[in-house]
Amino acid sequence: MKILLLNGHNLNMLGKREPQIYGSQTFDDYLVVLKSLFPDYEMDYVQSNHEGVLIDVIQQAEGHYDGIVFNPGGYSHTSIALADAVRCISVPVVEVHISNIYERESYRRHSFVAEAAVASVVGKGLQGYADAVSIIADRYK
Repeated sequence: MKILLLNGHNLNMLGKREPQIYGSQTFDDYLVVLKSLFPDYEMDYVQSNHEGVLIDVIQQAEGHYDGIVFNPGGYSHTSIALADAVRCISVPVVEVHISNIYERESYRRHSFVAEAAVASVVGKGLQGYADAVSIIADRYK
């Protein structure tokens, strides 16, 4: 199984950015853990602070990946374009948010991407990425 891990803006700052909300572990450090949890899966990781790059990566996933684990960050609340990109492909996308967006500021409580994704995992910290991979794997059982 081949999984694309896709992180949006500011997620390159994990470990430094608001550790009381997002924790103190970097995503690169967590990626080692995640890959060890799924040793038989091939995982590619892309992070971008640019919405258009994220759209391009989603569109190019068709035919190359069995699933996408996508943390769009704050774009989930603002980007219909990213939601439309998810709708354009047949690859299942599971949205992930490290914090529970439904318990945060009111402007964070709606996700356009969640409406297009096959599932969402919120508020489980970095463990949410592993949960999302499992959701994708379950679709292929």
